[in-house]
Parts: sequence; C-alpha cells; structure tokens
Amino acid sequence: MKRFRGFRRLSMGRKKVFPSAAAAIADIPSGAKLLVGGFGLSGVPENLLHAISVLGVGDLTIVSSNVGTAERGLGVLFQSKQISKMIGSYVGENEVFEQQFLNGEIEVELVPMGTMAERLRAAGAGIPAFFTRTGAGTLVQHGGMPQRYAADGSRNVVKTSMPRMAGLYKPPLSPPGSGPSDYILEEAISGDFALVKAWKADTEGNLVYRKTARNHNPAIATAGRVTIAEVEEIVPVGQLDPDAIHTPGIYVDRLIQGERMGVIERLTLADESRVVQDTDTRERIVRRAALELRDGDYVNLGIGMPTLVSNYIPDDVEITLQSENGMLGVGPFPRRGDEDCDLINAGKQTVTALPGASFFSADQSFAMIRGTHCQITILGSMQVAANGDMANYLIPGKFVKGMGGAMDLVASGSRVIVTMEHTDKKGNPKILPNCTLPLTGMRVVSTIITEKAVLEVCPNGNGLKLLEIGDGETIDSVRAATAAPFVVADDLCAMRQ
Repeated sequence: MKRFRGFRRLSMGRKKVFPSAAAAIADIPSGAKLLVGGFGLSGVPENLLHAISVLGVGDLTIVSSNVGTAERGLGVLFQSKQISKMIGSYVGENEVFEQQFLNGEIEVELVPMGTMAERLRAAGAGIPAFFTRTGAGTLVQHGGMPQRYAADGSRNVVKTSMPRMAGLYKPPLSPPGSGPSDYILEEAISGDFALVKAWKADTEGNLVYRKTARNHNPAIATAGRVTIAEVEEIVPVGQLDPDAIHTPGIYVDRLIQGERMGVIERLTLADESRVVQDTDTRERIVRRAALELRDGDYVNLGIGMPTLVSNYIPDDVEITLQSENGMLGVGPFPRRGDEDCDLINAGKQTVTALPGASFFSADQSFAMIRGTHCQITILGSMQVAANGDMANYLIPGKFVKGMGGAMDLVASGSRVIVTMEHTDKKGNPKILPNCTLPLTGMRVVSTIITEKAVLEVCPNGNGLKLLEIGDGETIDSVRAATAAPFVVADDLCAMRQ
C-alpha cells in the first residue's frame, strides 16, 4: 500500500493530557482574563477553579453566565478576593459577590445571557461584532448601568456602562410588511484562558458533554487563546463516535481528568415541590397563566413563579417547554432518587426529560429565542408600565440580580406574559404609569396576570384594559392597587381558573 508522508495519527506530537489541574493552570498569571463555562453549578470546571484558588493569582477578569454560590463554583475565587472584574448575566445567588460589588471592591459588567453566548461564539468564529435587538431601549443601549460603586460605603455609582451604537434593521424572520426595529452593536468576547467542563474526552481533545451540563461550554471552548478542559473520563483516540463529538479537539489545548462533583444547586422533587412553593396567591396566578397556553406552543418559563405554570397545564393541551440553558422537552420534577445533577432547568431546579427531548448549547438555545421560534414567554417582574415596559433585574445600590436571559426573551418577538403579585411587600403598586427601575424591555408585555386581575396591554402600548377580576375583588379595589390607569372591558368576567 502506498504511504502518504503527510498523513499521521491525529494525536502524535501533541500531548494535551496534563497530570493535574494544578499543572494545567500553572501559567495563568495575575491580571488574566478567564472565560468560565457552566450554568449555576452545572457544567462548572470546579477542579480547575479550586486549583486557581490555590495558585493565588489575583486581579482576574472573569467572564461567565453565573457567579456560582458563596461556597461553590466561582464562589471560591470571590471568597479569596482574586477577582477584580466580573462580566456576567445572572448574579443573584452569591451574597459574597453581591456585597463585594455594592461595597466597591469589584467592577461588574452585566450582559444579557443570550448576547453573552453570542459574543463568545462570535469570538471563536472570528466575527468582531454583530447587531442584536436584545437590550434596545434599555441601559444596555443607552449606557448608565452601574459598573462600580464607591468604596467608602456610600453606594454611590462611580463608573457606568457606555452607550452602544445602534441602527434600524428589519428582523430576518418577521412577517411580510413588518417594519424595522432598533438593533444595537455588540462586540465579541475573547479571553486569555477558557476553562470548560465536559463529560468525556479523547486524548486528541474531542469533547462530549452530558445533558444540560453542556450549556455555555461549547462557545467558551472556542473563544480562549488557551482552552483547558476538565472532564470526568479520558479515553484513547478512536473510542469516541465522531458523530457524538460536541467540541472538536482543534479548540482544546489542555485536558485534565477531574473528580465528578455531582453538585445540585436546587434539588426539586415531584410532589414535594408543590407543597413548598405553591401558596394560594401564587397558585391562583399560575393556574390562570396556564390557560394562556395553546396546543403545540413552544414556551419558555422564567425562573420563580413562572416555573410553576407547568404544574397546571390543561389536560387537552400539549406544549413543549424550552429552557434557555439548553433543553427542549423539559419534563416534570423527578422523584426522589431519580435526580440528575446534569439535568436542570433555567431556575437550576432538577427536572426530567420527556420523550422527544433534546439538549444543545446555550448559544443555540438563544438562537431559537432570538429567531422567534418560541411562541410564548412567561416571566416575573418587579414593575410593569401601562405601555408594556417591564423592569425585573436591578435596583441600583440595593439589589443586584442581573437580567439573565430575560432581555433576550422579551426582545424576541414572542408573546410576553408577566405573572406577579399585584403589589410589593409594602403594598406599593407594581403596575405603574411608567417604570422607575432600569428597564428589561420597552413595550414588550402583552398580558399581566396577578392574584387580583388579568390586564391586557393594548396594541402599540396604548394603555391597559381590565379583562378579568380576581375572587373577592372589585373594579374599585383593583384600581386602588394599580397606579396606572386602565379601561374596563365590556365583557369583564371573573378570573378563570
């Protein structure tokens, strides 16, 4: 047989497998920019993060969708104060991070989660920038989002975000006759080192992820100058099915085999969950919201109260639940003993997968969302305005949750339903003439469902209409709890359940 000199076994001459996490990260210097995979505590390279903590380098810039908890994930680096800047989306589960931010110890850039996923993917694909509708009309576009607070305890803002360039473009899959929308320019995000977590790898660096632990890892693997993968099992070249490989080895520079952590952030079990979560008020709201779903809909349920809607879907309605961390076909909470740390929803709760379910990366998940492939989004909110504006992610100087994927969801063109209690804990109205908190989206809400009422946002943001009224309520009692004016539908009825 004729032998071609230019051909060789793929793994010859390239030794990617390192003996330990410490060896793989030994050259990370202080001041480095690290891209870190994971969603909540799922798919997080914990062994690599622990090794960086021991290494002791500081002044790190971290790019990651979440900030972990106080003790796990990125929490270990916040505890040791090795991070000087955080670029993230959802930061509401780590009180150590929150206090460091509000006390002026770290700088924070909040980025919509889908935008972050695409900025990472763009970097790996050599695309320097792109336009997106996400964040148009908000502080993301106009600037002014708090990025650093004063270190004197005053909680005065000393640094804010800069405005983005904007332009008018017609959404690619919009109906014929649709007009242009505002789009903003977002730049790619790359890093000095990318740290990812996978299930299996071969010695060539080909990676296979497991279920929703895939999340942001594939995009992050492409966007680092040096990519280090932590995996649970390393096999010889040739033992992975080429069709099953999610990240090709061309993107991976170093491999370590790490202990499987098996951490579950929010263990949520069938039957036990409803007792804990469903108060009479919440049940009334989510039961009514479930009636908005139509057979065949693809639906995204936000974290918190909206997640409970899945418990009350009518028997004659079949929908497909989409979870932004990378899953279609989200099933019920598991029974005790069947939980899986690699199978969670966007609220980090344990779930199951229905027949026909699929798993994919976060950047593909948000492509579904931005591309208007989901018909309905149900979200909670801190405020909703009479014109359909909503605010649900930030109280400057007091509360820092981050927008997560909410800005991407409300900018997608899908129907947005807000489920929330009618007033806050002090009895103040949450339905206002205008939002006073930073906006998540402009004129995006179509329906508001509370324990007191169902209100429709009229077309083109032309005010509110009261459609249904809650048990024990009157038009006057709803008006007293609502700061925004509304008209009453001619066919006003009792709230359906």
